[in-house]
Amino acid sequence: MKTKIWRRYVAPFLVVMNVVAVVIILVSAKSGTTEVVVKKEVKYEPVELPESVSFAGEKMPLERFYVKEALDRELLSNAYFHSQTIRYIKLVPRYFPIIEPILKEHGIPDDFKYLAVAESGLNPRAISPARAAGFWQLLEGTAKDYGLEINSEVDERYHIEKATHVACEYIKDAYKKFGNWTMVAAAYNRGMNGINRQLVRQKEDDYYDLLITTETARYVYRIVALKLLIENPEKYNFYISEEDKYQVIPTKKVEIKGSVANFADYAQKQGVSYKMLKDFNPWLRENNLTYSGRKRYWVEIPEL
Repeated sequence: MKTKIWRRYVAPFLVVMNVVAVVIILVSAKSGTTEVVVKKEVKYEPVELPESVSFAGEKMPLERFYVKEALDRELLSNAYFHSQTIRYIKLVPRYFPIIEPILKEHGIPDDFKYLAVAESGLNPRAISPARAAGFWQLLEGTAKDYGLEINSEVDERYHIEKATHVACEYIKDAYKKFGNWTMVAAAYNRGMNGINRQLVRQKEDDYYDLLITTETARYVYRIVALKLLIENPEKYNFYISEEDKYQVIPTKKVEIKGSVANFADYAQKQGVSYKMLKDFNPWLRENNLTYSGRKRYWVEIPEL
């Protein structure tokens, strides 16, 4: 039975394919386009770990094998996730100049800007399955507790500057509780109460020796890995020229005076499209805005 199938179907098919291949070779030779393709050998190598690394001025104990291996995992994951990491590096010049002065104003270590990369991938519109939203992935309850406005028309978690101020306040409160920036970063992911419960339960005070959920256990390592990659991309074979990076788009602040019935009409009056208005002001969640007079609103208008 197998012999009959081979003779009837497979053998003729192979003959046809061989003929087609010969014809292609002959045509290529006749047209002078024949070329020898040499397959280049691609090597995937381990990433080089630094001898010493710190987060927010606190040294990571790489002398512990499990700490070193955990950092190695995150560095490998991000160094070989090329498209994502390249995009992060390209976005940095656009967004770090916005958040760095705010971190400094609040006395927060500069390394916390890499926490924003880990949280949202520098996407002001990011939203998680748990409904955490914006650049700093704030939950609605936390955002409201710290004074952000959230309703059907406005969600200030998507306002980069305001959300950064709130993130700084949360970080400062966590530092008052834990007195350790590494633990603060873990608490940003797990919540202050969640981290504190595990500290009490395990009679521990060191993040690196805390048994916690996988996400939080990997969290600080991921932040540090992103820091290493963004600070020294060439070391990890990322070569992105300055002209390929996304630069800051100049904008002007315009105060909204009164209610807005239709932001498409409003955008046209400002000389921009509705899309551009919403792209630069993602905290505007609807096509309209009710103005009560109790609060002032300012929108960013790109100067293109």
